[in-house]
Amino acid sequence: MIVSGVAGAPAGWIGSRLLARSVRVRPLWCVVGTATVWCLVGARFGSLPPWWLPVPVLLGWFTVLLTAADLAHRRLPDPVNLLGYPALGAAVVVAASWGGVSLGLAALLGVLVFGGAHLAVHWWRPDALGAGDVKLAGWLGGVLGVLGWPAMVLVTVVASVCSLVLRLAPAWRTTGAPHGPGLLAAAWLATLFPVLPVASPP
Repeated sequence: MIVSGVAGAPAGWIGSRLLARSVRVRPLWCVVGTATVWCLVGARFGSLPPWWLPVPVLLGWFTVLLTAADLAHRRLPDPVNLLGYPALGAAVVVAASWGGVSLGLAALLGVLVFGGAHLAVHWWRPDALGAGDVKLAGWLGGVLGVLGWPAMVLVTVVASVCSLVLRLAPAWRTTGAPHGPGLLAAAWLATLFPVLPVASPP
């Protein structure tokens, strides 16, 4: 647990450098945030199958970085956001190699369904859901597809509630609250406490 938290600090600093290409975010937020979420993942070590651990580790890193950027600037910078496709894609491939080909197929279907649903909302109401959220939903859908449809629905509901709560803040009452933080946090928690078929190794 402590080791994973210590390892998260330099990972957070590297992430802040990646964000700096597009937006200005305080490195301390990224360092402390990543160390915290990785520490929580470390606390779950032994409760999760080893082949699944890279998913919450990587997603925790992306959650901290993109949440910091979205809250500060209402942006999900492409240099970090698009990195989720190869990074989480590779983690899901590793999981599928141990957990079964069906997990890989479920991930692909999740990308199409979850990403497609957010794309449809963006076309219908571009002021309510930005292009960055659509790009984010694509690779998050791959992860949620592995976890199953109930997880996908639950994450959608929790993310919507989080966005509504954020909108109560004076800064976002007129412009609309960022959707990324709620979506990322809910998805990360779903990977940290997954349901079958991920919860038990094959």
